[in-house]
Amino acid sequence: MPASVESRPVMLRPTLLGLAVAATLGASAAAQAGEVEVLHWWTSGGEAQAASVLRDLVEAEGHAWQDFAVAGGGGETAMTVLKSRAMSGNPPSAAQIKGPEIQEWGGLGLLGELDEVAETEAWDGLLPPRVAEIMRHDGHYVAVPVNVHRVNWLWGNPEVLAAAGVEMPESFDELFAAAEAIRAAGHVPLAHGGQPWQDATLFETVVLAEGGEDFYRRALVELDPEALGSDTMIQALTTFKRLRELMDEGMPGRDWNVATAMVIHGVAAMQLMGDWAKGEFTAAGLSAGEEYLCAPAPGTDSAFTFNIDSLAMFRVTEAADLAAQHDLARLVLEPTFQETFNLAKGSIPARTDLDMSAFDACAQASMADFQAAADNGGLVPSMAHGMAVRADVQGALFDIVTNYFNSSDMSAEQAAQRLVRAAQATY
Repeated sequence: MPASVESRPVMLRPTLLGLAVAATLGASAAAQAGEVEVLHWWTSGGEAQAASVLRDLVEAEGHAWQDFAVAGGGGETAMTVLKSRAMSGNPPSAAQIKGPEIQEWGGLGLLGELDEVAETEAWDGLLPPRVAEIMRHDGHYVAVPVNVHRVNWLWGNPEVLAAAGVEMPESFDELFAAAEAIRAAGHVPLAHGGQPWQDATLFETVVLAEGGEDFYRRALVELDPEALGSDTMIQALTTFKRLRELMDEGMPGRDWNVATAMVIHGVAAMQLMGDWAKGEFTAAGLSAGEEYLCAPAPGTDSAFTFNIDSLAMFRVTEAADLAAQHDLARLVLEPTFQETFNLAKGSIPARTDLDMSAFDACAQASMADFQAAADNGGLVPSMAHGMAVRADVQGALFDIVTNYFNSSDMSAEQAAQRLVRAAQATY
């Protein structure tokens, strides 16, 4: 990682969005104005700023944007609200849905097809095959990817690390050793929010580090009972539980962006969190490589745990609203939004043909690692972020993981057997 990297937060780049808005104003007058109601959980500082970019582009097309933001970093609350709306026959026109849940909603016959937009805009040529596959149901596009997140990142405060005389660790053994010096220097070694999805994020990262990509897929994607009950899993659970010793007493219930703020303000040295955390550093005006550091999570440098945000489109009946929905889908993949959104949010574009020179070193490294992992088999879907298993299975795993993490009397062996039983119950 270079010692000095230019950071370009979206608030300092008005020209790109301004030109796009101006260019669409003339066309929007002739367009059929409709309305899109968009359910999402981009509510923290960097995320909310990124979402407003899409709103501005949609409104520049002459359409009305109804924002339906539901707070909760993991999206659990948003999905509960969405299910309630859908059961009452009144779903929003677009919703932030990802992974296997796209297939579940498609199977219910509630999603609208985007094939016309996809063909006109040549999505098949713009999207990597693995990404395009996730966006389709029964062979038809029903969702559009907003970005690609890397989950297995480690973030660090360079001043705190320097004060403790340590560097960013490359293994969990190095992390535990560094933690002693960080604690002695008066700082929290690892910032964390004690919520189930955050606990699961740590857990899957440790599983990847301890077992490698193939073991990760067997255990957390295929739910192989033999892998879940293995010595490798028991070792991963043991390491995972040790991480709790590196956290502060105020950890339970803390939101992820509050934990990131602990690193920003020097209260904590590091955080294991996906690259949406970079949006918080960017919103705070910090420069990558100078005022904050990024590195692959310890022991996972050859792998890429991905989480893809996407907007799935629900069926609409009014012609004007359908036009608005199609314009929304088109705008999501256009270079203006892909660059501006991902600069603000910390992720990388879903399409791989864009110039990355405007992005900082963390994002450039992420794109390079994503492409390398796609070539060497190192791409793995995030269980913790809804990309690997069904929501009900994910919920069962969350319960086991977070209960074990917070229990003083559950052994790693007992937790592994509970994972095995949860997997067997899905068959």
